[in-house]
Amino acid sequence: MTEKLFYQDPFQREFSASVLDCQKEKDHWLVTLDKTAFYPEGGGQPADHGTLSGVKVVDVREKNGEVLHFCNENVEIGSIVHGEIDWERRFDLMQQHSGEHIISGILCGKFGCNNVGFHIGHELVTIDFDAELSTDDVILVEKLANQYIWEDHPIQIGFPSPAELETMEYRSKKALEGQVRIVSWPGADCCACCGTHVRTSGQVGLVKLISCQKFRSGVRIEMAAGKRALTWVNRIAEQNTRVSQLLSAKPVETAAAVERLQKDVYELRGRVAELEERDFIRKAEECAGKGDVLLMEGPMSGESLRKLCGLVKEKCGGRCAVFAGADGVYQYAIGQDGADLRGFAKELNAALNGRGGGKADFVQGSVKAEESRIREFLT
Repeated sequence: MTEKLFYQDPFQREFSASVLDCQKEKDHWLVTLDKTAFYPEGGGQPADHGTLSGVKVVDVREKNGEVLHFCNENVEIGSIVHGEIDWERRFDLMQQHSGEHIISGILCGKFGCNNVGFHIGHELVTIDFDAELSTDDVILVEKLANQYIWEDHPIQIGFPSPAELETMEYRSKKALEGQVRIVSWPGADCCACCGTHVRTSGQVGLVKLISCQKFRSGVRIEMAAGKRALTWVNRIAEQNTRVSQLLSAKPVETAAAVERLQKDVYELRGRVAELEERDFIRKAEECAGKGDVLLMEGPMSGESLRKLCGLVKEKCGGRCAVFAGADGVYQYAIGQDGADLRGFAKELNAALNGRGGGKADFVQGSVKAEESRIREFLT
């Protein structure tokens, strides 16, 4: 079995080891060492990356007690290699994993629910719980978790005896057999876990709960810890600064400014709709009794296109075709009372590089054709 240096000291960044085996598998060489500081994927925590004497390690997995290093080059069996961990990645993962422990422990203890899923993504961490939580619940847990972090509590990790385990209260997603590794943040969490963690809660730095959405019978929380949390907060602050500049509002008053803008937009849309309605009625009156009509209009919404076509159709006494768009790309609506336009629509689509359809007396779709070609086909 591979000696797991990451359990002896998760802060060990470099080590030397003997190469016991190296086998080619598809696009990688699977390297086995007598000892390693590379953490293999497991328990929701992604694997470490790094190098073995300059050879890239792109994945690490454990199989039957052996740690397999997925390398992009061959490594000579029997040689001594110098391993280097991608420390920025490792420390980030330890911050996320430790932050998740603290959040889950406090949340489960406070609300009597269970952590039923955990994943460290590229940007955020997702945690699933089997109970519903309110916005106030999430705010409270985030506050308590950060207070615990800033108090800088030391972590406790051990392998209790079976007798000791029977008397302990710890979180675990499944029944465990054999030796169990218990990770404890005293006062916050106690959990069976095989991952790597920071030494003290203060090294997590900060946890930020990004969102809480209903998921299955409970909720899914998105979280960021440490450097990720700082990056997220900075991104939000940058966005808010840009919004405040665009709205000429103070950064702490952007929400009120957006509400005022929404009110103005709502009122403006109502006015535009009123003017559009008048214009459509005028055009319909101008087409009264003209029979088949073709209208070429500028870009407009699908709803407006259908409304104009409907009003003109009622007045013209024939087929009404409205094309709205520009630069050879148009949306169309065509209607005629008592007619079956479906065959006509197929011919139109074939001739004008279009697509669409509908019911017998009303069809709609889009075409890619110049205005002259449309007029030639319709008239």
